Amino acid sequence: MTVQIAVLAVQGAFIEHEQTMRSLGAEVFELRQLRDLERRCDALILPGGESTVQSKLLKELKLFIPLKQLISNGLPVMATCAGAILLAEKIDNDPAVHFGTLPVTIRRNAFGRQLASFYTDGKFSRVPDPVPMPFIRAPQIISAADGVEILSSWQNQPTAVRYKNQLALTWHPEITGCGEIHRYFLENIVKKQG
Repeated sequence: MTVQIAVLAVQGAFIEHEQTMRSLGAEVFELRQLRDLERRCDALILPGGESTVQSKLLKELKLFIPLKQLISNGLPVMATCAGAILLAEKIDNDPAVHFGTLPVTIRRNAFGRQLASFYTDGKFSRVPDPVPMPFIRAPQIISAADGVEILSSWQNQPTAVRYKNQLALTWHPEITGCGEIHRYFLENIVKKQG
């Protein structure tokens, strides 16, 4: 059976995730309203964008609690940039917590404004070759609890982590044309959960 991926499409950079997943043979649908959760869903992608806006929209659309429950119950989730902020258990210098399912502390916009965005190639421990890593108004994972696997780092700070069913990245693999991170998610988290 083909893997079916829900991509949160209420705000942010979701189209590139959809294109990458389709290129890897997954079926994709956009998650925009509560009734979309009636479809079979093998995994979820939380894209980059504005975490505060996404959280507000999720609550207004009555998607917040069902998604938090699905993630807590083991639904595989891949989160990039703002998506990683949504998952984080703690946000540095901010009392807000969104889903709070990933035991890390994250700092939003840690590298500065849009002009401070940068691009590097880096090692993702589960992929043999270096991968392109665009950091766009990127958050920074400043601490991770025991049991959180660090998959990539930049300047000795984690930039990609895995915790059980959750993969969170502070950068944007979906805009690079390299599908290796999405492939890792599909092969090692989604298909192994099913």
